[in-house]
Amino acid sequence: MATYIIGDLQGCFDELQLLLQEIRYQENEDQLWFVGDIVNRGPKSLECLRFVKELQQQGKAQMVLGNHDIHLLAAYSGLKRFQSKSDTLNPILEAEDADELIDWLRRQPLMVCHPIYEAVMVHAGIPPQWEITQARALAKEVEVQLQSADWQTFVCEHLFGSEPDEWQDSLSGWERLRYIVNAFARMRYCDANGKLEFHLKSAPGKATAPFEPWFVFPGRKNKTHEIFFGHWSTLGAVDAYHIHATDTGCLWGGKLTAYCLESKQRHTLACPQNSKPKDKKTKKK
Repeated sequence: MATYIIGDLQGCFDELQLLLQEIRYQENEDQLWFVGDIVNRGPKSLECLRFVKELQQQGKAQMVLGNHDIHLLAAYSGLKRFQSKSDTLNPILEAEDADELIDWLRRQPLMVCHPIYEAVMVHAGIPPQWEITQARALAKEVEVQLQSADWQTFVCEHLFGSEPDEWQDSLSGWERLRYIVNAFARMRYCDANGKLEFHLKSAPGKATAPFEPWFVFPGRKNKTHEIFFGHWSTLGAVDAYHIHATDTGCLWGGKLTAYCLESKQRHTLACPQNSKPKDKKTKKK
């Protein structure tokens, strides 16, 4: 059995199927781990979501929530201010199984731990001050909210925003949960204490001190495990610092990556560009 960790799909269903053929994926033997951002911007978000859902319910796949998956939960719940003309979520929202898909999606975790290997999967990263055990417990706090009966209130009224940007163990309530979500689903750069920097999205080299990629700090407390993540398409393929970056920009005309955990081998597929220009709707005055 092989475990393949697959980078951000973002609706690139055809490319996923071609990559699975290339790696000779065995559905009855292999496991697929998806690093989140299953949907949005690409042409076949609905097909991607249905595919991952079916495999996960059969015990053949795992996924974590990415920022675009959370964006889908918000769009379904009626939150419109973050919607963009480049979104490709309408086929999901208008599908006959939309309610079933969303109910399944909101029950997916922010962090997955391998049962045998010292390896974990998140969408964006884990702040340097969190140990793996602590990170898993904090992820669980958010998961409880998303799986509650009042989950839409959490998503629409409390989840979005960039504050607080610094972690304190004393954080409580919605501010605590918002930081946790932002760390797992949005983080690229931070300082040694986990202060988040959301404006920098380019590859390392243009950041200014004290901000660095979240995984480079010598005192990072979660180096006990190999961490697999996506989210950062401009970072590219990195296998160092006890981390493995798997978003290699399929949506943008780059590659779709499947990293085999057992063989430590990367498999990639060259992809056509499927993205459309981002154009946020203007707010009414």
